[in-house]
Amino acid sequence: MKSIKLIILFSIYLLINSCITQFIPETDEYQELLVVEGLITDQYGINSIKLSKSLPLWEKRNTVKPLKGCTVKITDDQGHTYMVPETKTSGTYQTNPATFKGVVGRKYTLHVSSNNALPTHYSYESLPMEMKPVPPIDSVYYEKKTIKESYDGISSDEGCQIYLNTHDPANQSKFYRWEYSETWKFKLPYDVTNNVCWISNNSNVINIKSTLDLTQDRIYRYPLTFISNKTDRLNEKYSILVNQYSLNEDEYVYWEKRQKITENVGSLYDITPAALPSNIYCIENPNETVLGYFSVSAISSKRIFIKDHFSGLIDRYIDCNHDTIFQGERNTYPAGSWWVIIDYIDPLYPRLSYKVITLDKGCADCTVRGTNTAPDFWIEGK
Repeated sequence: MKSIKLIILFSIYLLINSCITQFIPETDEYQELLVVEGLITDQYGINSIKLSKSLPLWEKRNTVKPLKGCTVKITDDQGHTYMVPETKTSGTYQTNPATFKGVVGRKYTLHVSSNNALPTHYSYESLPMEMKPVPPIDSVYYEKKTIKESYDGISSDEGCQIYLNTHDPANQSKFYRWEYSETWKFKLPYDVTNNVCWISNNSNVINIKSTLDLTQDRIYRYPLTFISNKTDRLNEKYSILVNQYSLNEDEYVYWEKRQKITENVGSLYDITPAALPSNIYCIENPNETVLGYFSVSAISSKRIFIKDHFSGLIDRYIDCNHDTIFQGERNTYPAGSWWVIIDYIDPLYPRLSYKVITLDKGCADCTVRGTNTAPDFWIEGK
């Protein structure tokens, strides 16, 4: 009886496995897809369209492949056409800042002809997008935030939390997005030629908020960004410029989904194509997947400066001092591998003169990290 049961079970196993065939799903992730990142506003000089190709799954992630050589133009519902030529940066197309800016209330359509940039010479269009007005930002402000309490109960490490308040008196905006650019001054602790510089960065996170479910179109204490004391942003002086955009509901859904996905997997180039909606389609093949979004919005901006004392700030230059070479001593380091950060000359006892050297050029020249030219907007006394 036991043998019969084993034979039956073995027969069932063979029958089941004989019915199994390998399933290979068809997916766009094996193709190079068009990626569009575009924004036009009602301001001159900041209207850019970035075109690139997504990578198939087996290729290295987070590698951007700019799409150069395309023909790009923007049309509006008033019959105007604006050519968007490619800049010196491959894959970046920019409107002429002297002749183009968006107008609130008009609808804009993006047109892209891939020419020889893609295997298929397709053309792409966005849906007509209306430029919505945006209310002004009420305020951008900061508060010190305790990071770590000290053992003595007196001092503590502090970071900086930046908040934003805004509202729409007309109660019409409902969907908001923010970008910011930050600039900070830093100073080397040595009397060298380039010891004061500035660094600028653009935000790389998605900041969005909806007031659809609120009784008022008002946003209070939105936590825009946190500045850790583990950077040198707060050591000297810091500035942040916040740009506010007004979205329609479809675009808000796009940014909301992109926010959730990129927080888990990384950049736009890591995203499964079907996971994100897009307002761009292929004319010749409407079923082709296109990544990205063509955004149209008015813009309101506000800048603040922060010059305050924060406890526990990092000292980036604590390990700069590598060696001290006294007068008459031989320097055994290879030429070009060291820089002088202190050059002390004793007029009475020359043999006591010395040089302090570093092997890190960033300790002797601030232009390794930034620029020694102050930005036009920088106000030193503010």
